[in-house]
Amino acid sequence: MGSSINTNIAAMTALQSLNATNKQLLTTQNRVSTGLRVADASDNAAYWSIATTMRGDRSSISTVADALGLGSATAEIAAKGIETAIKIAGEIKDKLMVARTPGVDRTKIQKEISELQDSLKAVVEGATFNGQNWLQSNSADAADENRTIVSSFSRASDGSISIGTITVDLEAMRLVDTDTGASAGGILDSDIALATGTGTVTVLDLDISALEDNAEDLADLVKMIEGVDSAINKMTDAASSLGAVKTRIDIQKDFAQSLMDAIDTGVGQLVDADMNAESTRLQALQVRQQLGISALGIANQSAQMIMRLFQ
Repeated sequence: MGSSINTNIAAMTALQSLNATNKQLLTTQNRVSTGLRVADASDNAAYWSIATTMRGDRSSISTVADALGLGSATAEIAAKGIETAIKIAGEIKDKLMVARTPGVDRTKIQKEISELQDSLKAVVEGATFNGQNWLQSNSADAADENRTIVSSFSRASDGSISIGTITVDLEAMRLVDTDTGASAGGILDSDIALATGTGTVTVLDLDISALEDNAEDLADLVKMIEGVDSAINKMTDAASSLGAVKTRIDIQKDFAQSLMDAIDTGVGQLVDADMNAESTRLQALQVRQQLGISALGIANQSAQMIMRLFQ
């Protein structure tokens, strides 16, 4: 085939090859710089769609883990509150046992009991985290019957989602009832009926300073001891229930973290670039680019050789 000054087939071929190399080089450079072989839908629509959905699910699970973290912290504060309340109530019971002995100064003992009662109230009021107090609630308010903690997020094969929850029974661990109605009462502010039928007291307001060594007053004192002991038993049961709830929350929290790690691994397998392979490919393409430039230069020189025929 003869030479033509209008059409340089060799240069056109070399240019096409160089353009193809530059395009591949750009793709490889993008993968190396971003670490992704599927950065957008144009790279691989199916993988990109799956990865985008999985990233959205991971974000939701991360939110669930945060909610579980708050729930775990609230349960921990409530558990510490109940443990402390049990200890203080035990000290009140001990003081009442001492007061049962005839001839003791019950006025002085009551001063100690009053301090312990104030401590109980402070513990219950202070067992608050993030505005939530599981030990002090209103029995007349349906919203205070329980607390619901988001515990899981899952997606079915048809794309539908489901959200799991953990329900905390506040009624079982209510130490103080903020309701002022006649039927109100938590574990510590429930009525303790006195033996003489003269009225009722609670763990938080019982007073022995006026009691004497007669049979009626001593019988009332025994009822107070029994009432405090009953409150301690109920708080122990509440602490056990709360401990079970906290254990379940912590299990779900660990599971949520495992799910997030699994999703990260799955997404990575779909869209992450193999940096070893890409770096090797980058070196090869850079060599091809240099060779393509050289080949294009040689092809362009062939047209200049025609000029020598006219010299």
